[in-house]
Amino acid sequence: MWQAPGVMTLRPLSRRLLLRAALGTAALHAPLAALAGFNFFTSEYTASREELQAQVAKRFPVRQRYAELFTVALREPRLTLDATTNRAAIAALVTIGSPLLSPPSVEGVIMVSSALKYDPAALAIRLDQPKAERLELQGMTGRDAERLQQIGAVVAQELLRDYALIAFKPEQLTVGRKTYQIGQITVEPDDIRVELK
Repeated sequence: MWQAPGVMTLRPLSRRLLLRAALGTAALHAPLAALAGFNFFTSEYTASREELQAQVAKRFPVRQRYAELFTVALREPRLTLDATTNRAAIAALVTIGSPLLSPPSVEGVIMVSSALKYDPAALAIRLDQPKAERLELQGMTGRDAERLQQIGAVVAQELLRDYALIAFKPEQLTVGRKTYQIGQITVEPDDIRVELK
C-alpha cells in the first residue's frame, strides 16, 4: 500500500490495549468516587445544600422546656445558604406550648442564621452563635406575642447552638501519610466549601 513520505500509518488498537486504557482511566477516578465531596487535587471539601438539608432533617424535631412553663418545639427545618454574609440559616415551624396559654399552644415560623466554625476536637463544622432573625406566631399580637417571640427565639438559639452541620471521620481527612487540617469555610448559594490544608 502506497504511503506518502513522512506520514505514519495508524494501526487499530488491540482489544487488550483498549481494555488496559479503560481500566487505567477507571482506576484514576475510583479514589475520587470513593471520597465523595473531597477533592484532594484542589484541597477542598464540598457539601451541597441538598446533602446538608438531608442531614439537618434527620435531627428534627427538637424540643426544649423554658422556665418549666413553656415547651418550644422545632420541626420541618429548611436550610438556606447566604454567600453574601457567609452564613447558614435554618427556618423551621415552631410550636410554643404552655398551660398558661389559651389555646394551650401557638404555632409559627422561625428563622435562625449563623456563622460557621470548625471544632477540631470533634472534627465538626458547627453553627457559631446562632441568632433568631425572625419569629412569626399565628393569631398572637401585642405584648403576649412579643413575650412568646422572645421565649421562642431564646430556646431556638439554645437548641441550635454548636449544632454540627458537617462531621468528619479521622480517616476521611487522611490520605496516605498526610493528614489534612480544616482551613477556611466558605458559604456559597448551593454548597459549603471547606479548605483542606
